[in-house]
Amino acid sequence: MYAAIPFRLLRISAITAMLFCLVVPALAQEAEKGRYTLVPMSGGFVRLDRLTGVVSHCENKGSGWACYVLPEEHAALDKEIGRLQAENEKLKAQLAAREPADKIQKELPQQQGSGEPGPAAPKADGPKSADVNRNSIEIPLPSDRDMGRLMSFVERAWRRLIEMASRVQRDTSGI
Repeated sequence: MYAAIPFRLLRISAITAMLFCLVVPALAQEAEKGRYTLVPMSGGFVRLDRLTGVVSHCENKGSGWACYVLPEEHAALDKEIGRLQAENEKLKAQLAAREPADKIQKELPQQQGSGEPGPAAPKADGPKSADVNRNSIEIPLPSDRDMGRLMSFVERAWRRLIEMASRVQRDTSGI
């Protein structure tokens, strides 16, 4: 009777180790699947790293393949966005100056509760909120499709484990 307890512990440990050995590499392969996207280009390939977003140009040098990171143009885009925001504010101010004052007063909500309309001026907090949004970091959550794929993978792995355990149990009980 006491000899069966270590055998059961050994069997449970073996099943757990087998599960660990099967599931961990499979999850790693699933995570790494499709990390890079390669697109043919004259003289080599353009490689996109989907994990980091880095774009590289890969070409065959005489001694082997080499990939070089392509420069990003975030600074130029940020400069252009700033210029367009300033131009937009300038145009809003010019438009407000051209329209009759009574029309602007009807469109703008009253600034104070006294009943006197406030001066017609464009908002000055537009670019500040855009700067805050530009500096924030957004981490995308996995989609429902990704979660469904993960859950189906775990479910298949669990079913295989249960089938293996039942086969091992049948094989050992038949001895």
